Amino acid sequence: MDTHARALLRILCLTLLQFHGGGVTAISGGTNDGSERWGYVEVRPKAHLFWWYYRSPQRVSLPAKPWPTVLWLQGGPGASGVGLGNFLEVGPLDVNLKPRDSTWLQKADLIFVDNPVGVGYSYAEDPSVLVTTDWQAATDATELLKALSKEIPTLQSSPLFLVAESYGGKYAATLGVSLARAVRAGELHLTLGGVALGDSWISPEDFALSYGPLLLQVSRLDSNGADSASKKAQVVKQHIAAGRFKQALYALGSMLTSIVASSGHVDVYNFLLDSGMDPVAAPARSFSLAYSAYLDSKLSIGDSIRGIMNGAVKEKLKIIPKDVVWEEQSYTVYNALINDVMKPRIQEVDELLSYGVNVTVYNGQVIDHTFALNC
Repeated sequence: MDTHARALLRILCLTLLQFHGGGVTAISGGTNDGSERWGYVEVRPKAHLFWWYYRSPQRVSLPAKPWPTVLWLQGGPGASGVGLGNFLEVGPLDVNLKPRDSTWLQKADLIFVDNPVGVGYSYAEDPSVLVTTDWQAATDATELLKALSKEIPTLQSSPLFLVAESYGGKYAATLGVSLARAVRAGELHLTLGGVALGDSWISPEDFALSYGPLLLQVSRLDSNGADSASKKAQVVKQHIAAGRFKQALYALGSMLTSIVASSGHVDVYNFLLDSGMDPVAAPARSFSLAYSAYLDSKLSIGDSIRGIMNGAVKEKLKIIPKDVVWEEQSYTVYNALINDVMKPRIQEVDELLSYGVNVTVYNGQVIDHTFALNC
C-alpha cells in the first residue's frame, strides 16, 4: 500500500451510529474531522443503500448564498457511483487514492450513492427486494435522503442538486419528482436546487431515431446504411408505443449491430472513433453496460478500481459486510430493470419544470472526461 493509501487510513476515526426513525435503520461512520461521513440506510426490510458524503474544504456559510450539495447518480443501470463517479470522475481522490487536480468538491459538498439496491456496496439480503422499475429506485433513494437529512446537519440548509449521467438521468428525473412531491407534502425538509441530466437516457426513442441521420451527417454511414438504421429505429419506436419495452431493447440492440457492421465498426459511444479504439466501446447487445466494458478494456484501471474498492477503501469504511464484493457493474441489477430500460422519463422532467425546478439537459463533448458516453 502506498503512502497516500496509508494516509487515507490513518485519518480514520470510526464512529458507529445506529438510529431508528420512520422505520429506517442506519449505520454510519466517518472521519474524526467530520469532512467525510458514510453509511448504510435500510430503506426497506432487507434492502440496504450505501452512501458517502464529503464536506467541501471550501465550504462557506452565507445566508444569501447557501453552499450547494451535489448528489451524484451513476448510470448502467447497475453501475457504482461510490466507485466510478467518485474515484474515476469527480471525487477528491483518483483511482490511485491521490488528490485529484480538479474535483467538484471545490465547488460543492458531494454525496455518492450506490443506487439502486444491489449496486456496488449496496446490497439486498434477498433477491426479491431488488427494484424492477426506476420509480421503485426513486422511492428507495427518497427514503435514503429522509435519513440523510437527519444524519448530515447541513443538508436541510443546503440546496441539493441531482447530477446524473447516462441511465442515471432516468434515476435523477424520477428521484427529482419523488423529492419534490415529498417536500410539497411536508415529508422532507430540504431544498431541491436543480437537476442536471448528462447524456441522459430519458428518451430512448429519440436516441434511436437520431442515430441514422447523425451518422449520415458526419459520413460514418452512407445513405443505404442510414436508411437501414432509420427503418430499424421505427421498429424500436413501434415497440415503445405498444408498451413492449423489452422487445424495444432487443430491437435497439439489433439496430446498433447493423450500424456497427455498416459503418466500418463505428464506436457507438463516440462516432469519431472505431470500435476497439475507444475503451468505452461495448458490444451492441450490451450497449448500456459501458462502465464494465471500459474497465475490462483497460485492465490496469479495472484492476486498480476493483482492488482499492475491495481493499483499502473497504478497510477504511469498516462497515461493509465481508460477503459484499464490490463490482463496478451489477448485471443482476441490470437484468432486474430490463423491462424499464426503454421507458421514457419525459413526463417526469415536465413535472419537475412545472414545480419550478431548474433542469439542465446536456450531451456530447460538454464533459471532458473518459466517461463521456454519448457523442
